[in-house]
Amino acid sequence: MTRSAKPLLRHDSLSAKSQPHRKRDPAQPNLPFDPMPDRVEPCLALLKTALPVGSDWAYEIKWDGYRLAVHIEPKSVRIITRGGHDWTHRFPAIAAAAKELGVGTAILDGEAVVLNSEGWADFGALQRSLGGRGGKRASEDSILFAFDLLYFDGHDLTKTELSVRRHLLTDLLDGAIGAIRLSDEVEGDGGEVLEKARSLGLEGIIAKHRDRPYRSGRTGDWVKIKCTQSESFMIVGYEQSAVARGGIGSLLLAARRGHNWVYVGAVGTGFKAQHASYLKRTLDALKTRNPVVPLKGKNYVFAQPTLIAEIEFRSWTDDGNLRHASYKGLREIQDNAAVYKLD
Repeated sequence: MTRSAKPLLRHDSLSAKSQPHRKRDPAQPNLPFDPMPDRVEPCLALLKTALPVGSDWAYEIKWDGYRLAVHIEPKSVRIITRGGHDWTHRFPAIAAAAKELGVGTAILDGEAVVLNSEGWADFGALQRSLGGRGGKRASEDSILFAFDLLYFDGHDLTKTELSVRRHLLTDLLDGAIGAIRLSDEVEGDGGEVLEKARSLGLEGIIAKHRDRPYRSGRTGDWVKIKCTQSESFMIVGYEQSAVARGGIGSLLLAARRGHNWVYVGAVGTGFKAQHASYLKRTLDALKTRNPVVPLKGKNYVFAQPTLIAEIEFRSWTDDGNLRHASYKGLREIQDNAAVYKLD
């Protein structure tokens, strides 16, 4: 690693840390234990165009990876995806780091990422480390940036406010640099934080209300503001090319509108020859003569709507197509990928 994995920390104008807190008192009275849940439905960030401001809001980096919950018990560790699948075997380094935390029971909420040589989260590298879509490979390179603590020392923390949960999480992970690390709060004016994130090429910022409990779903307690737009779209075919490496000139993309598929354009950048070869083999196996979108082209090969791609793009054109689109990788069904829905 040649640069810091916490990009906003490299600038003096912004500092990232949790709020001042006190260590837990080991002599505190014994409290009744809460049963450890098998799974907690995750709290999700609501997409907004404006950043909420004020002392009630805390800001964090929006990590570009897989949402995970790490369940730690005295004799076991389970790693659960956002969709509820057990992927402990896919993230052995994170599981090993969880066992070394020295805590009896805990549930960590965070994002698994793979960092590139400059310290940025690289979604494509994460996908490759797992063997691609449907791959069975274990990712040795992944690390977890933990941003919430839902259960700790036998106590359910979901009904406590975020500020308390963050204090306990900081006690647990402060200074950790292994496969589990603290996702730091970023101090500063909200607008300044967002502009700095844009200048550094980050995906976006998450704003969280300090006084709210942990509530599942998109409640508005957490808000995300993206610097670059990135969404999941269905691949409904590809355009053949005799000159492009891998034989794919571009991927044909669709979004949902109600129960129908709507064509939103093509993407021809972002994938290397090996990715294109894999995509062509997989899409050829899904080939259909009945396209789900009304497109005509002699070089088009249509596929059943099965593969979900993460696409980064700058904006929408007036006719409803993606502008300056770039392929980032395939989403896993186990990651509970949601195809973009048009209004």
